[in-house]
Amino acid sequence: MTPIQDTSVILVCAGNATRMQGVNKILLPLGDTTVVGQTMRAFEACDRVSEIIVVARQADHDAIRKTAQQCGISKLRTVTEGGATRQQSVMCGLRALSKETTMLAIHDGARPLVRTDQIAQAIQDAFVFGGATLGVPVKDTIKVVNDHLIVDTPYRPHLYITQTPQVFRRALYFEAVTFANAHELDFTDDCQLAEAIGCKVYMSEGDYTNIKITTPEDIAIAQILLERRQKEEK
Repeated sequence: MTPIQDTSVILVCAGNATRMQGVNKILLPLGDTTVVGQTMRAFEACDRVSEIIVVARQADHDAIRKTAQQCGISKLRTVTEGGATRQQSVMCGLRALSKETTMLAIHDGARPLVRTDQIAQAIQDAFVFGGATLGVPVKDTIKVVNDHLIVDTPYRPHLYITQTPQVFRRALYFEAVTFANAHELDFTDDCQLAEAIGCKVYMSEGDYTNIKITTPEDIAIAQILLERRQKEEK
């Protein structure tokens, strides 16, 4: 039976690389490819994904296309330029969507260790609830601080680290984008966008290895985690 391919993926890769000495972190070597190569592979392997749209700096487009070709990525629809903010970059990706898909997954291109089975679970949860995101419980006690003084200690069992992909029914996400544009709102998190129109986003079970590459040290950690995963899968 042919699996239903109902999901478009937008990989957000348009960062300015200021914390990576000017090198876009998605193009750094990881395993036998690059960060973005590993990320694309995870979504390529997900049956429900029909297309991948990469939003990145113009200067990185050729390198991303070359990586996709080397990794055998057949679902790459296009590579397009991003905007000044994350939300604007996602909107650039929205313009490239095919008309057929009904689900939308937005993922940080710098999260190369996301697991394909968890991508599929987040898509299914979003199909049921309208929106879903991968996330993991906070391990440490969190303090709210004002002027260097602790003013509150949130109840830890209620706190989660939000990851990506963040997945939504396509129609709901477009409704949220319309609302944000009308009210001149700009969010750094796609869940906030959905929450702004009253959507209850489901927290799907993620993995602590789904780290975001932000600083040079993160690449070394990701390499260790990738090698451990590959050994476990043999």
